[in-house]
Amino acid sequence: MDDLEELINHLVQTTRLDRDEARRVVREVTAYCSETAEQFVVRRHLELQADRLTNPVIFERLSKEIEARRFRANPFSARQLRRIVYG
Repeated sequence: MDDLEELINHLVQTTRLDRDEARRVVREVTAYCSETAEQFVVRRHLELQADRLTNPVIFERLSKEIEARRFRANPFSARQLRRIVYG
């Protein structure tokens, strides 16, 4: 994480975070931002299934959520979403 030390130092200087908290925040943010569209689909599908939503509702919601996410992804059809989830 040496390449992010400058960011960690900046957070320590400009917030109330101590060094360990700043390092944890940077780790969390970089992990969040490194998630691929496919990883996001699998994770969210499991979360939405746990909420007892049906696949048609889940796939429609996933399509909308993907458009609003920070990664660029081509729009996925319901079929493509199913293939990511189930292989």
